[in-house]
Amino acid sequence: MIRRLTVLLLTALVPLSAVLAGAGQAQAAGYRYWSFWERDGGQWTYATEGPSTARPADGDVQGFRFSVSEDSGDAAKPRGAAGFDSICAGTPAQDGRKRVALVLDFGTAADAPSGETPPEGRTVCARVAENATTAQALAAVAKPLRYNTNALLCAIEGYPESGCGEQVSGTAPGGETSGKDSSATGGDASESSDSARSADSSASSDGDGGPSLGLVAGIAVVVFLGAAAIWQVRRRG
Repeated sequence: MIRRLTVLLLTALVPLSAVLAGAGQAQAAGYRYWSFWERDGGQWTYATEGPSTARPADGDVQGFRFSVSEDSGDAAKPRGAAGFDSICAGTPAQDGRKRVALVLDFGTAADAPSGETPPEGRTVCARVAENATTAQALAAVAKPLRYNTNALLCAIEGYPESGCGEQVSGTAPGGETSGKDSSATGGDASESSDSARSADSSASSDGDGGPSLGLVAGIAVVVFLGAAAIWQVRRRG
């Protein structure tokens, strides 16, 4: 009888585990933001600092990508294979100045805020002072830029019109996703929206703050079957 009780409980746990897995997937969320990238040897790598503090050298290629992603493991990279020579071919070198190639990828329609259409991506060569930051290079060629009160980069060339690193319910859109869940930063701040993202993702239950309905139901099933099995043991004892 004890063996039968064990089988009953294990059988109940199988659907419960499926419920928990489904609840975890439903709670997954992404963030809509501009990510900042550096190109090295033909490969994009997520920048280790924000554009407000990064100081690229003459000949560097840097990129910005607007997308929805969950964390630093799935942010979408800028698209396109253009290198410095092609991007800055029409911008001659100048004494006391440096040239920085910028790739601006406005993302896909799936990543766009409601009612907005992403502009076509483009590349541009910024010729700026030798000590200029990436944020200053971006400001020289891609206005209007928009920042929030924490100096987080919210919009490039006015896109998107509103919002800044907001949380998006559900899993991130499929497609070319792979880097960081932080907004690119500019102005005088070097922080990213990782802090805001971490704060927003601290809640793991349903919107009312309590456990999910599926979880409660699954636990109730296990308790019921366990009680029924114990009752049978006592009845036949």
